[in-house]
Amino acid sequence: MTIDVPEWAGEIAAALPYPLIFATVSGAHLYGFASVDSDLDLRAAHLLPAAEVVGLVTGPETVQHEGLRDGVELDVVSHDLLKFARMLNSRNGYVLEQLLSPLVVITTPVHAELTDIAHGLITRHHAHHYLGFAATQEKLYQRTGELKPALYTLRVLLTGIHLMKTGQLETDLGVLGSDLAYVPDLIALKREAEHGPLPHETMPRLATDIARLRAALEEARDSSALPEQPDSAAVSALHDLVVRTRLAE
Repeated sequence: MTIDVPEWAGEIAAALPYPLIFATVSGAHLYGFASVDSDLDLRAAHLLPAAEVVGLVTGPETVQHEGLRDGVELDVVSHDLLKFARMLNSRNGYVLEQLLSPLVVITTPVHAELTDIAHGLITRHHAHHYLGFAATQEKLYQRTGELKPALYTLRVLLTGIHLMKTGQLETDLGVLGSDLAYVPDLIALKREAEHGPLPHETMPRLATDIARLRAALEEARDSSALPEQPDSAAVSALHDLVVRTRLAE
């Protein structure tokens, strides 16, 4: 994966009003098809001070920032550690991908512990996230004719299949879609324009492959060796990490 993440990405994340546990790059950069005009999606977890958690006046569980730097549109979202932990323990594929993103711009020892714990929280029910997300993106590309949601649909289904079969997270469509001959050409088109159209000649093959991949994800879910529930030791470790980190603040 060749990724052009601006050197100043860490500065943008660090400017959030609370200390960060981690900050990573998500979105099209993570999925292997960022365009020349793609937004930079930064996702993070922050730590509210104890007084803003247990007192009458509480701090924001979610902090968001949008802006522009060097011609790049920014979309920054951070969740407080407790909220992030709750989401991580609820088969939420979004936060799982944010946490395990290899595009790290800020990290801490707590981030390292979270990534270790996360593998024990993955279950076969994460497939529901990928099936639902794929359905939403498929409807979007059918309505708009845009290439971007079509690539998202493929990426989401392939990530879900890979996760169900291996227990490992892979989000790069260039890697996941190596068996689909038209994927490199579509990625090349997407890199030229964020909101370009899906080539008409690709639509029949794409529709066939999406139906096939959806069925494959459902089958992979049903036959997966992943557990039905998160590992209880991992859940306990996550609880202990949240408490320990908050009290040490």
